[in-house]
Amino acid sequence: MDFQVLKDSVYSSPAFVLDEIEVTKALEILAELRTQCGCKILYSIKSLPFSAVMDMAKPFVDGFSVSSLFEARLADEVLAGQSSIHLTTPGIRQDELDELSLLCSHISFNSLTQHQRYSETAGAQSSIGLRVNPKLSFLHDERFDPCRQHSKLGVAIDELSHSICLDQIEGLHVHNVFSATDFTPLIKTIEKLQQHLGAGLAQLEWLNIGGGYLFGQIEDHRPFVELVNKLKHDFGVEVYIEPGKAIVGRAGHLVATVLDRFVSDGETIVILDTSINHNPEVFEYQRQPELHEHDPDGQYAAILAGCTCLAGDVFGQYRFKEPLEVGDKVVFKNVGAYTLIKANRFNGYNLPDIYLSNSLRVKKMKHYDYQDYRRQWLAD
Repeated sequence: MDFQVLKDSVYSSPAFVLDEIEVTKALEILAELRTQCGCKILYSIKSLPFSAVMDMAKPFVDGFSVSSLFEARLADEVLAGQSSIHLTTPGIRQDELDELSLLCSHISFNSLTQHQRYSETAGAQSSIGLRVNPKLSFLHDERFDPCRQHSKLGVAIDELSHSICLDQIEGLHVHNVFSATDFTPLIKTIEKLQQHLGAGLAQLEWLNIGGGYLFGQIEDHRPFVELVNKLKHDFGVEVYIEPGKAIVGRAGHLVATVLDRFVSDGETIVILDTSINHNPEVFEYQRQPELHEHDPDGQYAAILAGCTCLAGDVFGQYRFKEPLEVGDKVVFKNVGAYTLIKANRFNGYNLPDIYLSNSLRVKKMKHYDYQDYRRQWLAD
């Protein structure tokens, strides 16, 4: 991404700019993995369910993974029945089950009780699986950890190994990492599955090993290729992966404009025309996003803050070669995943316009206006 072009381009601010080249690059890496080991690729649309991204992904993937009825409907609309849709969620509603079964080729129930209640109905249309909790934690922050104590995500592996459900399902789903940059967790997880389930794995038709691995930031893919080939050879299962952030994480940029600049208790405060409400994980996880203009050796420091009245609407402190002035643009990098999907209009500030960018053009794809805000809050 040419960041100077981003800042010089004439478009509204704030803007969410999606780099088509970066998305395609990530998809090509995954397509090469599929060629090497025969794994099947699902785009996990919860990271960014924008139809333009889903259309870009379609030629490279074997389907989409979803977590709700609305996601399943959108996936079906984009795929038009041409690829598979895999569902796993803790929150299946009985009144949605019939439609989910029609839309989803694969459903992984989150618990033995879900399986007991719903598998007969869903199994008439979908391939039925279970999400398993391997009881292996690789994350220091339990807010991200699916294997945390008292986890709501999946059937504990000890419980599953003693259950008759293994004879009643066609697949397993496992997901226990976030933003992993090596395959050690995956290798250890599969080893534990084999230890506890043994020959039971050979009864399965498919194994979904989830997402959470940043394939584009892992140089050596050989451990993954070898593992998938071994699973297919030893147990005869189809192996699925469902990357989300790995596809769009580095492809999204949030462009903002400086509205004000002043000093508070000796620190320079810069108010932007965006807010953490356009990137809620900044506040949720106290995470400081990367800024293109940040220079660790810069002479000028400033706290970048959003334009809402929330005191904690703050991106963090950055350093600059030159002081920021009203009207200057800044670009937050690598914010493609879990940003727009969580964004909100707190204080009535509008959502960013959405643009697609490549080396030749920047094209506006989506604009929200007052009528969108009005529809959300006016009583029916």
